[in-house]
Amino acid sequence: MPSALSITAASVEPEILSLPWHLPLVDWPDDVTTSLPKGISRHVVRFVQMGEHVIAIKETTPEMAAAEYEMLRDLRRLKVPCVKPIAVITNRRDADDNELPAALVTRHLKYSIPFRGLYSTTLRPETAKRLADALALLLVRLHSIGFFWGDVSLSNTLFRRDAGSFAAYLVDAETGRLYPQSLTDGQRAHDLEIARVNIAGELMDLHAGGRIDPTIDPVDVADRILRVYDGLWHELNDPELVDEKELWRINKRVERLNSLGFDIGELDIQTTDTGTTVRIQPKVVDAGHHARRLLRLTGLDTQENQARRLLNDLDRYSATVQIPDLDEEMKAHLWLTRVYEPVIRSVPAEYESKLEPAEVFHQVLEHRWYMCEEQNRDVPLNEAVRDYVENVLKYRRDEDVIVLPPTSSITLPIDVVGEDGFGWGDPEPPPRAPDEPERDWRDLV
Repeated sequence: MPSALSITAASVEPEILSLPWHLPLVDWPDDVTTSLPKGISRHVVRFVQMGEHVIAIKETTPEMAAAEYEMLRDLRRLKVPCVKPIAVITNRRDADDNELPAALVTRHLKYSIPFRGLYSTTLRPETAKRLADALALLLVRLHSIGFFWGDVSLSNTLFRRDAGSFAAYLVDAETGRLYPQSLTDGQRAHDLEIARVNIAGELMDLHAGGRIDPTIDPVDVADRILRVYDGLWHELNDPELVDEKELWRINKRVERLNSLGFDIGELDIQTTDTGTTVRIQPKVVDAGHHARRLLRLTGLDTQENQARRLLNDLDRYSATVQIPDLDEEMKAHLWLTRVYEPVIRSVPAEYESKLEPAEVFHQVLEHRWYMCEEQNRDVPLNEAVRDYVENVLKYRRDEDVIVLPPTSSITLPIDVVGEDGFGWGDPEPPPRAPDEPERDWRDLV
């Protein structure tokens, strides 16, 4: 390793020093790199396993590496879903003292998948729609904090499964710019046009290669992002006039925003000159309303839709608890230890890397509901878990790149309805969006 090597990092990662920085990334040996699915990139990108994590290394110019490193740090401070920056490597030299490109090191997002890795043979219409919705929400969050992306695309985004939907994470910020105030309408429109053109082009490329369902219209999918974005943006930012006799509509507005996953910091309420109407302007804090509630009650850190699904199950379980004066936190603890954790412990060690735990729990609930429908009976949870593991989970590909040492047994959980009287409650259909068609559980594979 040349003595001139320079490393800028927010935290110490000693293993980085042992990597062959004197070689171009394209020449790094196979025993150093890890093969992972990745999107299209104009740069050379390699993955390396370091301890319990995987890092992504991208070669670029020193100026662009430093700028993107700082931008990602700023976005994470603002709680934007994006990859974590680790270091910037500069002053690289090969064995002949020739200058090599600088490198940006980020931490690979566990259980994340580039959009080209979300299908095995053909991209289905339902998957394309969910990707579009996830990217639209990410764009709303970015624009809300004054971030102009400048290169919006599916390839510059990572996706994690989120209770039947997807959560989108920014992975490439080299063209982005963070403004101290919110973006103008023109800046937002320009970013959206970039998104529309890039995404339509990416899907047309798949169409030309026969990798997309022939019923999918690439232009319509790209336009869908704009439609979903527009609806979210106006719901979050538009003022509303409410008659003084209909003040209940203020609470309805807050409930709608909460249902979208956003918390309200405060409401700016002003009476108009006529004195008959009230003008309300919500001041949205951030996305993650349900995830924050679940984290507070149980300590589980999940995606937003996963949290919504788990909270629904928690609330149904709480309704069966017959102990007087038991507060919400204690009921959540009982649900965590008697329902959630037994399901997660039931996953055999060799399958633990296939899905993150919260997604496994969501899919077990959905699988159980379909079993109840097909068999016309109340299927016990432990039976549903066993059937899901044997007939669904074992056939999934791994979505976590790290196979951790086994930390749990393979013992199936006891039936949740036990001698202590804590019941599961009647199975209910998994929640769906109003415009979302029913899906066969096999679509989850």
